[in-house]
Amino acid sequence: MEKLPFILLVDDEPADNYAHERLLHSLEVAIEIRAVTGGVEAIELLARDPPLKPTLLLLDVNLPDLDGFEFVAAFQRLPAPQRVATHIVLLTGGMTSRDMARLNELPVAGLVIKPLTREKIDNLLQLHFQRRLPEA
Repeated sequence: MEKLPFILLVDDEPADNYAHERLLHSLEVAIEIRAVTGGVEAIELLARDPPLKPTLLLLDVNLPDLDGFEFVAAFQRLPAPQRVATHIVLLTGGMTSRDMARLNELPVAGLVIKPLTREKIDNLLQLHFQRRLPEA
């Protein structure tokens, strides 16, 4: 499988970042994988010069500094080439019905219930990048 160039994980739970990063590395999904613990830090990386341009951004919905909705609003203010290069997939352990309704309004590629698994990653790759993980 052709690897994605770059995946950015954004989750305030170090254990989730660690587990997800290890899984992505073990599956050899991307050339580069980076994890950060806050939405503000992620936006700063995406807005720097030169900006980081992740192919896939896995974003926890419930962040203490910027929640997923606030992050997406800040992301929408980035230059168009930056936005077009990145697929945002929200990660959550659970959402309220109000948040689920708001999700439909967001320009994101999808939602995945944590934790990430091999099957969930394979589904993301198929749906958004027309790629499949090799058979286990």
